[in-house]
Amino acid sequence: MTLLLVMLVYEILRVKVKLGVAYIPFISGQCMGLDSREFVYQQFSEFYSDPANAVPAPPLAHQREFGYLMFREKFMVRHRRFEQIANFRVVLADTVPSDVYHSCAYYDNPDFDMDKKGWIGSDVVFDIDADHIPTSCNKMHDEFRCVTCSFEGRGTTPEVCPCCGATKFETKIWACELCIASARDEVAKLLDMLENDFGFAQDEVRVFFSGHRGYHIHLESETIRSLDAMARREIVDYVTGLGLSLLEKNKPKPQKKHSVKKFNLHDYGWNRRLKRGMQTFLETALPADLKEAGLQNKALLESKETIIKRAINEGLWEGIQGVSVQTWLKLAEHIRQEQATKIDTVVTTDIHRLIRMNGTLHGKTGLKKVEFKSKELQIFDPFSEAVAFKKGKVKVLVSDAPEFRMSGETLGPYKNQTVELPVAAAVLLICKKRAEVAP
Repeated sequence: MTLLLVMLVYEILRVKVKLGVAYIPFISGQCMGLDSREFVYQQFSEFYSDPANAVPAPPLAHQREFGYLMFREKFMVRHRRFEQIANFRVVLADTVPSDVYHSCAYYDNPDFDMDKKGWIGSDVVFDIDADHIPTSCNKMHDEFRCVTCSFEGRGTTPEVCPCCGATKFETKIWACELCIASARDEVAKLLDMLENDFGFAQDEVRVFFSGHRGYHIHLESETIRSLDAMARREIVDYVTGLGLSLLEKNKPKPQKKHSVKKFNLHDYGWNRRLKRGMQTFLETALPADLKEAGLQNKALLESKETIIKRAINEGLWEGIQGVSVQTWLKLAEHIRQEQATKIDTVVTTDIHRLIRMNGTLHGKTGLKKVEFKSKELQIFDPFSEAVAFKKGKVKVLVSDAPEFRMSGETLGPYKNQTVELPVAAAVLLICKKRAEVAP
């Protein structure tokens, strides 16, 4: 019986090698043989070959361009068209890409060159990522190294190396609980704007965890598909609070040559958000909060109840002793920065953008892009719901990893040590270049 089993395993290996498919046998939960990259490749291959993981079709899939990044060859395949999503699922199982995308746009000929595709319209998509949000945690877990002079540092990667002026860096980026929480807060602000300011219903707004450090929000309503890049720029300006005008111009009085400007806020749109934010700020503000906002006016604290009642609630902005128009403007700008949503503006304005496909794996983490209901935003746990590999363990040599969670289990921190981890955790660390499969 043992001899037959050995012969069977050998034959499976021989066939898979002949077909060009990497295969990694497991004995007692340990990875044997091939290197770490092949280990991850095998996990991705098994994922896309399992019918239970069939990726869902986006709306009007036959009018979209599909693309994917080859796992081994590291080149992008684009301009693919599929009349049936089942055919694309077969391609994923056969090619095993590291990352999979489809266009936000709809085309007459998705498989033609860009100038011949025949643009019909495009979804409006927002990308919210921890990369665009200043957090204190990135100084602890994000690293960069200049490719030219090997200068190293932690935190946000600079645009130019301070030592040699080069612009290419190797990076190690991590997604911690604080990163995800920061991105989630931005999503909450955006959803509030889309529903209360733009009037979208909850079922018209699709929310996804991206599979890495953030979220995607899709608006796929037919009414907005035809918006051009300029119209989408207006949407971006609104959600980011760009170009707010907070001063009203009165007609010039006879004895004065110039119009008089005064501060005033009405009760809708961004003005309403500023009023609400001002009230929350004043109700809880301490001297340190004023300093952070660039304000030195003690009247904001000493007369907060009067300010909230007369100015914010009754609209009597003038006549508050010790509070000038410039003070209102500084406070409003501080609130604007807090209320504005931090998005990747290029993604939203690009009418030909490719976006990661729902249900597919992220090549930098091994986690899935997952959709969930907007009302579940605060309870959705990416480190549980987006886990793709839920079986098996493997020994890995971890160079450096902070404490993290995976499928309800807290792991790490690790430093130059060999540990046995769940496959999902091992894939994450290998993709993050923080671990290798142990020999």
